Amino acid sequence: MQKCEYNIEPIDFAVLILALDTTTRAGSVALVRDGAVIHEHGGDGQITHGQRLPGALIDACRTARVEIADVTLLAVAAGPGSFTGLRIGIATMQGLAMARGARIVPVSALEALAVAAPDGSARVAAWMDAHRGEVFAQVFEREPGRAIARPLTEAISGAPAAVLQRQAASLDAAAFEGDGAVRYRDLILATRGSGVRIAPDVPRLAAAIGLIAAQAPERAVLPHAVVPIYVRKPDAELARDRRAAGA
Repeated sequence: MQKCEYNIEPIDFAVLILALDTTTRAGSVALVRDGAVIHEHGGDGQITHGQRLPGALIDACRTARVEIADVTLLAVAAGPGSFTGLRIGIATMQGLAMARGARIVPVSALEALAVAAPDGSARVAAWMDAHRGEVFAQVFEREPGRAIARPLTEAISGAPAAVLQRQAASLDAAAFEGDGAVRYRDLILATRGSGVRIAPDVPRLAAAIGLIAAQAPERAVLPHAVVPIYVRKPDAELARDRRAAGA
């Protein structure tokens, strides 16, 4: 995973944000203070999120030399991604928010991918590997110098070729970002042309999630109001639908 550098305009208020991403197997944790990333680290993909949390949050604060009590705002990736990972990450932050009397900024992992894209990419096609031969995808327009990405399309899931076709009108000059883009690189190049920019590495998302929360604190909600972004039905529901159709 690459470590991204962010060139973001400072915000005009003091806040310490603890951000968490569990949409991928490894996930990540970050701390953002006064609009700047002061710490970020990725997890070990061989250890489940349930085993790592909440210890990873405590370790991050210890490394950054801050106290959990100093955190004034929480931010979490609300999806799409692994159903189990999302539930664990959101529940962990909800528990911490209730204990601290804090609010949470839920952030789309696809938006975080767009914000984490290298500087110079104004339009970003965020692609996450959804497994089973599909991707989660959404196209964004980034605001220069800010951790804000405006959606140009809705978030969808589907086979990569079908996604390219559905989003074709919004993909001009777009750079592709995410593990879905890395996995289906050859298809993207064959469809969109060899000049398309595809990020070779997959960024950690926690820092981008924290920066989005810093730039848009008005998105903060009470813990119970955080709703997972699934985009497609969880595997258990899909399996139930297939059984029902077979019957």
